[in-house]
Amino acid sequence: MKQKIILAGVLAIILAMAFSCSSQRKLAAIKSGDPAASLALGKDVYIPEIKRAKTMRDTLRIKDDDGTELLLMKAIRDEETGEMVATETLDAAKVTARFRNIAERHGKVDLSFQIIVPAAMQDSKWQLRFYPDMYMLDDVERLDPVIITGNSYRKAQLRGYQQYGRFISRIVSDTTRFINLRALEIFLKRNIPMLYAYKNDSTFVSDEQFYSIYGVSEQQAVEHYTNKIAKNLNERRKEMIDEMYRKYVKVPIVTEGIRLDTVMVNKSGDFVYNYVQTIATRPRLRKVDIVLSGDIYESDKRLYQIPESSPLTYYISSVSGLTDQTERYMTKIIERHADANTSSNIDFKVGKSNIDLTLGNNRRELGRIRKTLAALLENETYLLDSILVTAYASPEGRESLNWRLSRSRSESISRYLDEQIKVLQDSLNRSVRYDESGRRVRHERVRIPFISGYKGENWSRLDVLVDEDTYLTEGDKSRYELLRRVPDLDGREALLARERFYPYLRNSLYPKLRTVSFDFHMHRRDMVKDTIHTTVLDENYMRGVKALTNMDYEGALEILQPYEDFNTAIAYMGLDRNWNAMQILSGLKKTAPVNYLLAILYARNGDEEKAVTHYRQACSQEPSFVHRGNLDPEISNLIKVYNLNNF
Repeated sequence: MKQKIILAGVLAIILAMAFSCSSQRKLAAIKSGDPAASLALGKDVYIPEIKRAKTMRDTLRIKDDDGTELLLMKAIRDEETGEMVATETLDAAKVTARFRNIAERHGKVDLSFQIIVPAAMQDSKWQLRFYPDMYMLDDVERLDPVIITGNSYRKAQLRGYQQYGRFISRIVSDTTRFINLRALEIFLKRNIPMLYAYKNDSTFVSDEQFYSIYGVSEQQAVEHYTNKIAKNLNERRKEMIDEMYRKYVKVPIVTEGIRLDTVMVNKSGDFVYNYVQTIATRPRLRKVDIVLSGDIYESDKRLYQIPESSPLTYYISSVSGLTDQTERYMTKIIERHADANTSSNIDFKVGKSNIDLTLGNNRRELGRIRKTLAALLENETYLLDSILVTAYASPEGRESLNWRLSRSRSESISRYLDEQIKVLQDSLNRSVRYDESGRRVRHERVRIPFISGYKGENWSRLDVLVDEDTYLTEGDKSRYELLRRVPDLDGREALLARERFYPYLRNSLYPKLRTVSFDFHMHRRDMVKDTIHTTVLDENYMRGVKALTNMDYEGALEILQPYEDFNTAIAYMGLDRNWNAMQILSGLKKTAPVNYLLAILYARNGDEEKAVTHYRQACSQEPSFVHRGNLDPEISNLIKVYNLNNF
């Protein structure tokens, strides 16, 4: 039996050495570059959300620009004769191209590729970690890694977790297990029978009671019968939790932030993973590169750093690239006369109309009006013609008196502001200013007439304040509405004065009724006619064009929809609203860009005959569309099938 055990051990050592040599030879081959993991394009061209209504036909019968009838067929060029011959389409076993044209839809594109790992690169003891990196403009983004874990590697990981689990299971969470309860109970029964009697009693025994009976605390008694060696060992295990995790779980099994972690039980064949990454497009993004790098690990040791692969390049085609950037202008009517207005709360003493800057917020309010006047006087586009000052009064007092009071208050404010304008004009004349030609600009003192307006009691404003007030109850508001119907204003005020809520009206709402409004009437400098028609840039339309260029199709359509032009059609196409785009383009002049967009739309709808016709017309009008056709999958597919660019 002993000989058999020794023989088995020797055999195990020999097998381990054989496997080790095999792994070393495999690693050496990988370092030499053969075998190597690679990136590849899948055999299926991915065109997001493009539905075909009809199957592909072998031949198309179309008419050229001069009316010549052409017969197009799926064909290839015969290498011996140079002639085009019809052929059946065969699916390629592997696509070796390093670039692909992909279509942007709804501001997003899907990058699809394959990560291929040869069987000769896989080893049961290894973990292969592959990192796809995406290059966009000046940015580099690492995509979720793909991990291939060998069977033995994963078993070693699981063994580590098992060992760590056994260590954790040895940690005692219930510290009473370290107390010799039986010995403590015998001690209490023999020496403190009164305290032992509490064993079956729920009565609380304080530490003071325990101490008074025996001369020691309860804690001291418990510690005396505690296995300190076992307890200290348990505490030591708790302190070693992190250390033992690192010891046993050298390579944790990661489940977050990876695209795939698969366990290869055997290496029966190449590993192929179809990777699809959706990204949001951005302005100026026309190309994306994907490269692959990686690492080979055995346990926690990196055996080899896999160098970057050759890049896969994706050329992004977007209908937004066909946006017409031509500036659009609109006719604007410029009026000679213009108005501006503002209002202010000016406080007056009861029955008075003279201005008191110390009252309420008068200094601040009149200062604000003064700043407005200064800005209007300095305005280089408009000249002040006149200022209408309209004053209002609150309802307390007789109506006739309030009419006279609002009039005298308007006149008082007009006189005050007239003096302020003189001061402002003098200040402007003292300041040194120059026009575009370098000549000094002088401001003439111009008499600006004030027109005094007066409206008496401001009941309409009071209606709004009462309706919006949160202090008044619904009953108060209903009562106010009832009394509001009394036509005689003095009688209405007398009836309101009897209501319990009248003091609130008078103290809180009435002061807000003593407002003054200002209407500034102006005209444009050096303009004689009342109106002028001029052409200006349509800034709203150009905002839509900018949104379209940035592939913000919804925002662009919101602006451009009323225009129903070429750019509107592009916005519809970007949202796959193909019918709307077709309706607009069908009514436009058939320029090269219009024909090209129609070719895309007909290709999307499966009408290949019309798609080819419009594409050829676009190319004959503008040869640059021959190259553009290779960037849009709808068109590039037709080019390949019917060899369109070789005519």
